[in-house]
Amino acid sequence: MADVLIIEDDATIRTALVRALTARGHSAMTSPTAMDGLQSLVAHRPDVVLLDLGLPDLDGSALLAMIRAVSDVPVIVVTARDDGAEIVSLLDAGADDHLVKPFAIDQLEARIRAVLRRTTTTPATGPLVVGGLVIDARARTVTLDAEPIDLSPREFDLLHHLAERAGEVVSKRQLLSEVWHLPYGGADRSVDVHLHWLRRKLGETAEAPRYLHRVRGVGVRLAAPDAATGAPADGS
Repeated sequence: MADVLIIEDDATIRTALVRALTARGHSAMTSPTAMDGLQSLVAHRPDVVLLDLGLPDLDGSALLAMIRAVSDVPVIVVTARDDGAEIVSLLDAGADDHLVKPFAIDQLEARIRAVLRRTTTTPATGPLVVGGLVIDARARTVTLDAEPIDLSPREFDLLHHLAERAGEVVSKRQLLSEVWHLPYGGADRSVDVHLHWLRRKLGETAEAPRYLHRVRGVGVRLAAPDAATGAPADGS
């Protein structure tokens, strides 16, 4: 069961969520404003945050950035805004999942279970090593040739996902489903953008790849420089 922090300004919704979550064995605390929520996060270190976007003192997207500056806690955005572009932006900024109001409590509980599975899974074999890359999922750190690389949460998740499948070609459809947790569609451009940023931080380009190789019409493959053979690569 999870300790859940609900950051929501609507008292009726707060009460309903607390009642429903506690009935399912979770513990729940609430905050009606962004700054109160941030203070509760730091003080109580919950397992999951449910974050409403329409807060009275600060937009939830701004609070998300503040949360990510101090914590890797899973954040599920709960919003009445059904804007696909905004949702993609929030996921790129570090949200782990989202729900559009109104929603069933069973949906919320399933999302909580899913984000906890993703964030509490302990790597069985320690850090992943691909050539000079070392990806440590426990510490969420990456080094390249013993030098640390500063990645955003989404960049880290993308690189870790590819490293778990080093040498394999992974499609955009798979990445959107398994890293972004989105259906394939208009959001696939987000994969290209993040691969571009990731290449820059790895000191390479699509035209001269070392680790990240795009396979035309198929997907992308992460491989150590001396193992990067196979299908030809091209820019994204």
